[in-house]
Amino acid sequence: MINGMINVYKEAGFTSHDVVAKLRGILKQKKIGHTGTLDPQAVGVLPVCLGNATKLCDLFVDKTKEYEAVLRLGVTTDTQDLTGTVLTERPVAVGPEKAEEVLLSFLGEYAQIPPMYSALKVNGQKLYDLARQGKEIERTSRAVTIYKMDIQEIALPVIRFKVSCSKGTYIRTLCHDIGAKLGCGGAMESLKRTAAGSFQAEDALTLAQIEELRDRGKIMDAVLPVEKIFESYDKVFAVRTATAMLQNGNVLNKRQINRREAADAGKDTFQISVNGRGELVRMYDVKESFYGVYEYLETEGLYKPYKMFLPDMEA
Repeated sequence: MINGMINVYKEAGFTSHDVVAKLRGILKQKKIGHTGTLDPQAVGVLPVCLGNATKLCDLFVDKTKEYEAVLRLGVTTDTQDLTGTVLTERPVAVGPEKAEEVLLSFLGEYAQIPPMYSALKVNGQKLYDLARQGKEIERTSRAVTIYKMDIQEIALPVIRFKVSCSKGTYIRTLCHDIGAKLGCGGAMESLKRTAAGSFQAEDALTLAQIEELRDRGKIMDAVLPVEKIFESYDKVFAVRTATAMLQNGNVLNKRQINRREAADAGKDTFQISVNGRGELVRMYDVKESFYGVYEYLETEGLYKPYKMFLPDMEA
């Protein structure tokens, strides 16, 4: 079984679930999961977790996402993009300056109401299932954050822009809300996810490219090992007498941790950052085998398992 992450370039027409299903066939393994849904007509970065890396899926949902979007003003649809049924059409009576002003007004945190055509569940039912039945229910707004907005072109009624945003942000809804604020309505024309966390679109591979690598016996060239995903975290070692506790996923105390850069390096230059409760570190044994991510609880002086990634450990 392959363990790690692969940066998939999702093409238009595929759902995120389709990508996972096709990868299961290409890689001949069942344990695969994606890290955040992309609409069928959207393209771009879709990080996919393989094997024991599926434990990472919830971590990547929290990552900042970046998109390139095209907004068409003067139209609203039931899906908030141009694939849906047109609900209203109005003239666009605003100029470029006003349009820019309104787009930039969404910078920062704002309350966004999730669209009916979404995979969110209410009382156990996905919203898009209800929407397809012609039902619309009240949805609670959620706080999302627009970190950056870069307007590339305003050629009314079309606006092209780049956006960096928090988890849970629907760009379709952002387009809808911009149109509503301008008084003419708006719908998303196209969407490309250019980044999800550290994964970039220029490095992503299509399903056909992944299949070609498999056929050439080069599939591991496309897989990012779990350990590499956490390179920004401090690296610590459990002492030899704590190996059994480490293998059993037990909590470790400070005396059971070796702070050296490598178990046999004869150095003591490595320092653990302990700035507050909840610091995440990479945990290794004395043979430098990666065990997973531990959470350092400063007030207790303990290292608690957060995510374990040994190949023989089940989720």
